Amino acid sequence: MRIFHRIMLVVALLLYWGCKTNKSATQNTTTNPNDPVIAYLGQSPVYRSEFLYVYDKNGGIADTTNQVKSIAEYLDLYLNFRLKVQEAESMGLDTLGSFKQELSGYREQLGEPYLVDSSVTRTLIREAYEHMKEEIRASHILLSVSPEAPPEDTAKIYNQILDIRQKALNGQDFNELARQNSQDPSVQTNGGDLGYFTALQMVYPFEKAAYQTPVGSISQPVRTKFGYHLLKIADRRPSRGKVTVAHIMVRINPDAPEADAKAAKQKIDEIYSRIQKGESWDKLCADFSEDGNSRNKGGVLAPFSTGSTLPEFENVAFALNNKGDISQPIQTPYGWHILKLIEKKNLETFTQLEPTLRQKVTKDSRSELNRKLLLDRLRKENKLVENADARKIAFAQATDSLKRAVWKYNETDKNLGLTLFTIKSQKYTVKEFFNYVKANQQPREKLTPVYQMQLLYTEFVNESLIKYEKQHLEEKYPDFKYLLKEYHDGILLFQRMESEVWSKSLSDTTGQKRYYEVNKANYQWKQRVIGTIYNAADNSVLTELKSKLASRPFAVANPKYPALSFAKNVTTLTPQQKEQLDQIIQTLNLDKALIVEISGHADKSEKAETSAARNQAVSTYLTEHGADITQLIIRDFGSSTPASRTDAKRNSRVAFAIVSNDKSVLERQLNAKKPLSIEITEGIFQKGDNVFLDQVAWKPGTYTINNNGRVVYIEIVSVEEPRAKTFEEARGQLISDYQSFLEKEWLNTLHQKFPIKLVDTEIEALKNRK
Repeated sequence: MRIFHRIMLVVALLLYWGCKTNKSATQNTTTNPNDPVIAYLGQSPVYRSEFLYVYDKNGGIADTTNQVKSIAEYLDLYLNFRLKVQEAESMGLDTLGSFKQELSGYREQLGEPYLVDSSVTRTLIREAYEHMKEEIRASHILLSVSPEAPPEDTAKIYNQILDIRQKALNGQDFNELARQNSQDPSVQTNGGDLGYFTALQMVYPFEKAAYQTPVGSISQPVRTKFGYHLLKIADRRPSRGKVTVAHIMVRINPDAPEADAKAAKQKIDEIYSRIQKGESWDKLCADFSEDGNSRNKGGVLAPFSTGSTLPEFENVAFALNNKGDISQPIQTPYGWHILKLIEKKNLETFTQLEPTLRQKVTKDSRSELNRKLLLDRLRKENKLVENADARKIAFAQATDSLKRAVWKYNETDKNLGLTLFTIKSQKYTVKEFFNYVKANQQPREKLTPVYQMQLLYTEFVNESLIKYEKQHLEEKYPDFKYLLKEYHDGILLFQRMESEVWSKSLSDTTGQKRYYEVNKANYQWKQRVIGTIYNAADNSVLTELKSKLASRPFAVANPKYPALSFAKNVTTLTPQQKEQLDQIIQTLNLDKALIVEISGHADKSEKAETSAARNQAVSTYLTEHGADITQLIIRDFGSSTPASRTDAKRNSRVAFAIVSNDKSVLERQLNAKKPLSIEITEGIFQKGDNVFLDQVAWKPGTYTINNNGRVVYIEIVSVEEPRAKTFEEARGQLISDYQSFLEKEWLNTLHQKFPIKLVDTEIEALKNRK
């Protein structure tokens, strides 16, 4: 329910997007005679500008025919929203620590778009689009180096990769050099060959170098967060755009047992054969595809481009040329697929792709460049001034203890109060920096203490710049201020709705039942049938089906358990026999639809009742150790015809057969012989639930329908006439209705607590505005 509540919060925010508080409205409008009060909630005024901001932002209707109704509807919604928020504020909910913490989290998220350079973002978006026009195939060599490595270590790795580059330029095979030197974990399997890729699929510096290097050429060393790379460009080709395919899938894991793998291959081949014979793709997909996300929509998948999915799947998809073309079955790590081409599209225009590219660029490694430029801008805008002397004094305190991350400072040091730098008028002292060092130091044995202190100082300055900017966003950006206020009101709305409506509707069983009794007429079943639909491949399958239905329960092929053999006149169980019975208990507990038939036998030389005693010993052990009595069928054969005339133990036995009344067992058996032979659906149905049931009379009996070469056999066991739903049957819809009832009752209380008074002249002016 928590997710549901959050969805409700989003809905509320969308509905009332742009609303401001009374306080902000007063500040902005009391001196403006053109912004009159249109209503009062108790003593709190509601201003014209507040309402129109919400109304216009949510698509207020301009058509004069509908405007009067639209204004009235929106005003009613808006005032009800304001009532709920006003009550939350009157209760002090906006002063609670939990509220402030949640709002702070939203503030952090909402502030992110204001912490990027929009002009740089636009440039990066355009560049990404230009890169998307081509797909590049490249190999690379990686020498790892930490982003924080000291200059001497970086220079060493840089020189090493320059030497490798020179060897490649002198004619040595690039892929062999990759196998010998690259520290990319995949190099031994791919020789450094990355296949084809396009924009936004590699880290940005790597991508940029790839697109700047000609085919056949080797790039200069490229530094990324992973280290130094060399790239050799094998090919460039125009973008293949995007392809949309549908697929029919039969799932099978690569490490599945051979029998399961063989069955999956037989099933996909059978489906392919039937497609080739002209059977409906959509019907075969709906009936037999094992991709639950796509089977009911013709198997259609989301469009994809190069590098977006498995190469074997991708290459077959792009190789299809004409709409409707069908591939042969192909195998991937997820199973078998048959692909059908739905559409091929060239690369979309920049205008079409810009919103998606903007979202990706802000999360891509390009954001590192944007962060650097942002920090450069903030240094200027917020007037960062550094004190070189204080910095020198601070760095002098770096000791070897930094290498072990146990560095401390002398809290009596007279230099702690020195100003290290200022951001506008705010001062940052040596002590604040030292506290940052204590909290963020990490074991770095390879770095000198002074170099570590320099890294931490740079991080401290950068974080201080961004933190200062975040703290002053409302001053710089009025739209951010209003947006944050919307979330403020939305959280309060959520809290009150959860308390007064959502939680109460779930926990108040007495209230639910009282509401149900008053409104029982709203919760009715239409006429329903209880029955089963058997969709058979042909009449021969249907004949076999009927034969097996008549002889239920159905035998289960596996597992099989050998009979327990007893010595003459013995009815007690041995430890070994108990171990076998434990296996039967486990089987029954794993599948409650299974039944075990227990058949007791006695030899001719034994008393007839001996077989019954053996049955009793077995059934007692099973039920006392976890088996359900309803899963046992006991058959006593007494002193029956001997199984063996020479081995009396075979006659003195208890035999087992695993059976089931579950029709899914029958379905699996028939489909094991030939895939897609039968599909069985049973349950309780109303009109419209099943297309085949809707074609026959709703009376107990059996019916047969021919359907595109298949035979549909229908058993209607009984017909339930329309009746009222019980409380439990109606509970899902009932809770939703009860929530609406509770909200209405709550609003009535709020209207009494904060009476609404409309200023009629201003409301009329709103309705007549042009």
